[in-house]
Amino acid sequence: MNHHNVLETAASSIRARQRIRPFIYETPLIPSRGIGRQTSSTVLFKAENLQLTGSFKIRGAASKMTSLPKHQRVITASSGNHGIGAAHAASAIGQTLTVVLPEIVKAAKLERIRSYGVDVILHGAEAGLAEQHAQRLAAAEKLVYVSPYNDPDIIAGQGTIALELLEQAARIDNVFVAMGGGGLISGIGSVLKRFSPHTRIIGVSAANSAALAASMKAGSVVETEHLDTLAEAVAGGLDEDSLTLGLAMAVIDEVVTCTEAEIETAMRDLLLDEHVLVEGAAALALAGLRQIAEKCAGQTNVVLLCGGNVDGAAVLPTLATG
Repeated sequence: MNHHNVLETAASSIRARQRIRPFIYETPLIPSRGIGRQTSSTVLFKAENLQLTGSFKIRGAASKMTSLPKHQRVITASSGNHGIGAAHAASAIGQTLTVVLPEIVKAAKLERIRSYGVDVILHGAEAGLAEQHAQRLAAAEKLVYVSPYNDPDIIAGQGTIALELLEQAARIDNVFVAMGGGGLISGIGSVLKRFSPHTRIIGVSAANSAALAASMKAGSVVETEHLDTLAEAVAGGLDEDSLTLGLAMAVIDEVVTCTEAEIETAMRDLLLDEHVLVEGAAALALAGLRQIAEKCAGQTNVVLLCGGNVDGAAVLPTLATG
């Protein structure tokens, strides 16, 4: 994968931004209260946890849906946030959507998706199996399958975050992004490499579900073991033909891998020091900064808070006492 695809993705993000503007919230870039002091750096939080659907995924979903004819019937699969984003976009645009969810989907996310009036199918023990089922149904019923990450329009939609960042911050030395299927970091990384080449793109991987990091090391998509992780939004594998792998390899400057304990600490710090409640995947990005904070001292560090769809009641007792 070459420079050309990075430039193409950046250009697509600019076009996507115009299309999705009516359907998303331009999220703030919030200066840290305590964590910046603790890390001797300027820390800015890109607050996608405040997005209309509680996660950045609405951007990619709206980008894809607005690129299709309105009468087109669409099917997608998701562990939750992409499904919520796609459902929100479909109901706003007036499209017919089916969402395939793994049986382990969090009840709150399932309810949110159902509330938009889309068709829901529960299938498979994890997100990868739900994706395969959606792909089979798409082929059988002549639906357009929308991948949560392996799609140029989805990646371009996620890249719109970086276009906002460039307007919101005078300088960004490092940006920390949690790595799942790679759509988010590929989109953000492509835009920043095009318009802010000095900015380092740091991918943060959960040790318990590190498919993208392992595939980058191997140079091709590899199967990895997936253990439970607090960052469940980044859990799961990659498609064999994943577009995100080549883009990720082209734009990511460094990969940091974090343990469950580091993710939990970051989640607690965000709640107690910053008064921000986020899901594990967002805390994962901060855990990455914490791990290499010495290298980033004195610099401007953007931490992408990718989502806040967490059950507060379930999380509070463990965070408060941990």
